[in-house]
Amino acid sequence: MTSSNDASGTATGPYQAAGSLQGRTVLISGGSRGIGLAIALRAARDGANIVLMAKTGQPHARLEGTVYTAAEQIEAAGGQALPLVGDVRNDADVAGAVGAAVDRFGGIDVVINNASAIDLSTTDDVDMKRYDLMQDINVRGTFLLSKMALPALRASDAGHILTLSPPLNLDPKWAGLHLAYTMAKYGMSLTTLGLAEELKADGVSVNSLWPCTLIDTAAIRNMPGGDMIVKGARSPEIMADAAHAVLTGGNAVPAHGSRSGNFYTDEQVLAAAGVTDFSPYSLGAPENQLVPDIFL
Repeated sequence: MTSSNDASGTATGPYQAAGSLQGRTVLISGGSRGIGLAIALRAARDGANIVLMAKTGQPHARLEGTVYTAAEQIEAAGGQALPLVGDVRNDADVAGAVGAAVDRFGGIDVVINNASAIDLSTTDDVDMKRYDLMQDINVRGTFLLSKMALPALRASDAGHILTLSPPLNLDPKWAGLHLAYTMAKYGMSLTTLGLAEELKADGVSVNSLWPCTLIDTAAIRNMPGGDMIVKGARSPEIMADAAHAVLTGGNAVPAHGSRSGNFYTDEQVLAAAGVTDFSPYSLGAPENQLVPDIFL
């Protein structure tokens, strides 16, 4: 795996990239920590331009890192960084981020919809403010950022939207466990499904990526019992390597043969790229004791 704290730009794990994001411009939402930052750092090691739009401009009491500290790590890893304090719920912030990316780097090649809110409450217990937050960030934010970036993506010779959302699994289990969150995440996935079809003739690929196991993030650690839960998780670097493989044209082509409209898992993508041992991504727990992620 690679390390989000390793600014040397040296790969240290099982994934060996077949392609590069050198010179590409990547606009990512919510990339100041966790999976988003790991993806940004992996692209930065190639020499990519990273535009970070995140709400955290000042240090947070419980969450490590800001958009500015993330930018420092990206530049130390070999990329160029444009840190922007912004909220995907705000139309002006999103339009401003897209405009700033084009002004600074001349275009946008990749949009990564990473920003997301989580609340696993049942319908009885979910607070409607949390419900609205999940709908606004997960669904509307993903739609809005994708929409605003479309002209720039169409102008790229390798336009790609990658959304961190699950396969559209209609097993009633997931809706029954946490309906509000399931609706919000599936809204992101429906955006992938619809845009992939809508943009067929435009040369813009649209895909989703989801982990097979729990991933160690600040959001999980801040949940009740989170410090114990993450012991059965993998590091964010598995998602970073998988995202890199998807964006550079990895071998994980599904049966229908299209590189757009897919709902990839991290293991699927990395296995197709030649990874046979996923244990370096774990935080110490044996592979058979890792916590499966939801929706799969």
